[in-house]
Amino acid sequence: MAKRIKYNKEYSIRCSPTILYEFLITPAGLGEWFAEKVKQRETKFVFSWKGSEEYAELIAAEENEYVVFKWDWMEEDEYFEFRIEKSPVTNETILTITDFAEKNEVADQQLLWDAQIHDLMHRVGS
Repeated sequence: MAKRIKYNKEYSIRCSPTILYEFLITPAGLGEWFAEKVKQRETKFVFSWKGSEEYAELIAAEENEYVVFKWDWMEEDEYFEFRIEKSPVTNETILTITDFAEKNEVADQQLLWDAQIHDLMHRVGS
């Protein structure tokens, strides 16, 4: 299998880090924009879309700063991360997503994130 590459995608979200964090860490919040249904038991999450399920583990989180998940099928050094920062210049909330994909799939994956973040922005009123 070809080595997947890490990429980042940045979005400006018009809401407080506190509100955004709830949409990134809780099953109810993630179910609003990331998946049709989300269940959690301790650090294990089950994400459901159109009858299929994907399993991920919450591997790190810091309130109002970042959330890091790892899909059960990912390589050992792979993960996906939501990082929340406040721009010191504009005071905007910046959401940076870090993910991994095959080199020829990065553009498609970024379009998928764009669509999902568009849903997230709609849900938070941004």
